[in-house]
Amino acid sequence: MKLYYSPGACSLSPHIVARETGQKIELIKVDLATKKTEKGDDFRKVNPLGYVPALVLDSGEVLTEGPAIVQYLADKAPASGIAPANGTPERYKQQQWLNHISTELHKGMGSLFNEDMAKAAGGMIKAKLADRIEALDKHLAGKDFIMGQQFTAADAYAFTVLGWGKYVGVDVEKYPNVKAYMARVGSRPKVQEALKAEGLA
Repeated sequence: MKLYYSPGACSLSPHIVARETGQKIELIKVDLATKKTEKGDDFRKVNPLGYVPALVLDSGEVLTEGPAIVQYLADKAPASGIAPANGTPERYKQQQWLNHISTELHKGMGSLFNEDMAKAAGGMIKAKLADRIEALDKHLAGKDFIMGQQFTAADAYAFTVLGWGKYVGVDVEKYPNVKAYMARVGSRPKVQEALKAEGLA
């Protein structure tokens, strides 16, 4: 499989999941400004929308959208525990969290990278993010990870998105449970491997 990524972008989430589940992937770096791969290929031929992640399966089929990719990878390695089993209430809870992270955290944090958006609506966006992060902080009380004591794909995604805070002026470390959670996830050996592979550690 080939994972098209940009360092520190939301593609870090499936990169972490692949490493946590022991699946071999070929990393292909994408310049999001030019939409070119590191070899100069046109990334839009892989994903016409021009954003990462994109996972090319061994069959040649292409999956996009991080939450879909992490669930696909999880289902290829069910013994890893990276996602609860299909059909269980816990699986739908994880899907709930993946959707929440995507719509309530990812979109807000991501929009702040746009200077015009940050100037026009940054205060409103940050206020909404503060509300969502505070709720997550309360949820994490007494838990090691989002789903409880088991690290899952939701944690790979949350860790990635919350990590953007330092670049967009959102202080996630003022929330004690979130701060401890970020340190806990960030210290995992496979997470460290992914960060180092992307030049982030």
